[in-house]
Amino acid sequence: MFSGSLVAIVTPMHADGSIDWPAWERLLTMHLEAGTSGIVVGGTTGESATLSDAELLELVERARPRLKARAALIAGAGSSSTAATVERALRLSAAGVDGLLVVTPAYNKPTQEGLFRHFEAVAAAATVPVVLYNVPSRTAVDLLPATVARLSKLSRVVAVKEAVASMERVRELVASTDANFTVLSGDDATAAQAMLNGARGVISVTANVSPKAMAELSAAALRGDRAAAERLDAPLRALHEALFLEPNPIPVKWAMSDQGWIERGIRLPLTELAEPLRARVRAALDAPPGQLTLARTKSA
Repeated sequence: MFSGSLVAIVTPMHADGSIDWPAWERLLTMHLEAGTSGIVVGGTTGESATLSDAELLELVERARPRLKARAALIAGAGSSSTAATVERALRLSAAGVDGLLVVTPAYNKPTQEGLFRHFEAVAAAATVPVVLYNVPSRTAVDLLPATVARLSKLSRVVAVKEAVASMERVRELVASTDANFTVLSGDDATAAQAMLNGARGVISVTANVSPKAMAELSAAALRGDRAAAERLDAPLRALHEALFLEPNPIPVKWAMSDQGWIERGIRLPLTELAEPLRARVRAALDAPPGQLTLARTKSA
C-alpha cells in the first residue's frame, strides 16, 4: 500500500515557532512535482513532540486537498500513552488520512508484550491502515521482528518503518511477515540496500532537500536494478550523513532554510544547527554534480 520515497516532512515555522502555512503549501506542491509517493506529517522530522493535537490536525486538513490522492497522506499518531494514542488515532482517522504512523512509546520502556498490546489497541481504534515505527535510538525500546510478525496478522497493521540500520533486521522482517505486509526503511544511509533486500520504500529525511533523487533511487531499487540504485545513492551519501550531524530535524531544517525554502524556525528544546557544522551541511548540499537538491526558485 505504501512504497517508494515517502518524505518525513518538516513542519515549517516562523522564528517565533508558529507554523508557516504558506511555506507548508509550497513544500507539499514541491514534493508532488518531484515524484514523492507519500507525505508523513507530524513524525519525528515534523517535530511531533512539540506539535499540539490541534496543529497536527490542521497540518493534515491543509495537506489533504492539496495532495488530492497524488501522494499518500500519513499522520504521526504515536505517543508514550496508549490511551492518548488511541484518541489521536480516532481523530486522525476521521480527518481522512491514508494511514497512521505509530511510533513505539518512548521513555516507558515496555516489554514486547506491552508493545504488542499497545499497537493492538491502536489498530482496533483506527479506521485506516497503521504503520508501526521502530526507532530504538530515540525511544529506548526495540520492537523486535517476532513482535512485528505477531502484529502483522492484525487487519489494520500493514507496514513497519524500521530505523535499525541492519540488513539482517530487514531480511528477518521480510521473511517473518507475509507478502501483503510492507517493510519500509527508516534510515536514509542504508535505504537503497534495504530496498534491494526486500523493503518496499523509505520514509526519508533526505527527501526533504533532495526529493527527486530519492524518488529515482527508490524506483531503481524497487525494480531490482542494483547498479542504478547504487549509482544514484553514491552522491547522496554525504547528504545522508550531514543531515544527522545533530539530532534530526536540526540539520535538515537548517539546510532547507539555507536554500530558501523555509524560515529558520525550530521549537525548543531543539536549537538551530551549530555554526561549526554549517559548512559541512552546505558542502553536502553542493557536492553533487547536478541535481541533488531542488533550489528554491521563487518566494510565494
